[in-house]
Amino acid sequence: MIEERSRGESEGDYVPFHETGATAKGSFRCADCGYGVVVTGILPPCPMCGCAAVWEDAPWSPFRGSPLL
Repeated sequence: MIEERSRGESEGDYVPFHETGATAKGSFRCADCGYGVVVTGILPPCPMCGCAAVWEDAPWSPFRGSPLL
């Protein structure tokens, strides 16, 4: 399982990853191919490359719409 840092730890270059099958809510990008999904439930395998075991939080943009969090 992928470890996540607690809020008190230094962020630095740390990018939080989420595993396929985990419950999540928000916008995510495939760590392998960069395909983006919006999820309000279980993170699926990547529909584009099919091999993503991990997702990363997609960066927020004011032009993309409001975040779902």
